[in-house]
Amino acid sequence: MIASRPVGRPRRDNVAVSTLPRLTFFGHSTVLLEVGGIRILTDPVLHDRVSLIRRVAGPLDPALYAGIDVALISHLHLDHFDVRSLRLLGPDVGLIVPRGAADLVRALGFRCLAELGAGDRLALGTSTLTATPAVHGGFRPPLGPRAAAVGYLIEDGPTRIYFAGDTGLFPGMADLSPGLDVALLPVWGWGPTLGEGHLDPAGAAAAVRLLKPRFAVPIHWGTLWPYGLGRVRPERLSDPPKEFSSRVAGAPATTAVLVTPPGETVTFVP
Repeated sequence: MIASRPVGRPRRDNVAVSTLPRLTFFGHSTVLLEVGGIRILTDPVLHDRVSLIRRVAGPLDPALYAGIDVALISHLHLDHFDVRSLRLLGPDVGLIVPRGAADLVRALGFRCLAELGAGDRLALGTSTLTATPAVHGGFRPPLGPRAAAVGYLIEDGPTRIYFAGDTGLFPGMADLSPGLDVALLPVWGWGPTLGEGHLDPAGAAAAVRLLKPRFAVPIHWGTLWPYGLGRVRPERLSDPPKEFSSRVAGAPATTAVLVTPPGETVTFVP
């Protein structure tokens, strides 16, 4: 683990933080987690476009991402590590990035950061953050660098939340299972097809069987779409979370699926 200085900062006085753990799905892989008095944002994509893909969900109210303490970056692909979006969070935001990404982040002007590889742990106030493995490419186009993709496990007292980032299915998910409250699982991507290293609805349902969370929240759907492909398999924008929920409901599991449209907040009791 590499840390330039303590990651995270006191929240702004005019931003209220829930006393109960809660999450707000912003769209794609971006989720606001409010845990242990800290506002954590995963893979922030806050603008209306990233390279050749555009946001087709409703625009985000900047008040939603005011006073973010920490941003978690799962990997360096453009739709997960968006520099313009990170700059919106301010120069003091703490960044947690995969091992191998720190030099790039510093070169971009960010100084409050920690670099974690799978298995590394970091204290965030009363919470503990652990980087988890992920099966996904970690090369940042077009020229690099390469940093292995990770997910994150956030623990605060009895609360345990798993953010998968982008990943294919892997047996080690079962190791995260004991006492898991929430699993944030990708169920699609940003276009009409998926490549390797992703979970589709069937794969995400298989992940639920390994993870056994109390709640599963489908992410990585319904938000970004390539320019010019609005009429190519448009059902892929809306159907993946429904397919995922149906598959989980049909399995011998006790997991409740929370299909949360972009902008919706869910409070849960650990």
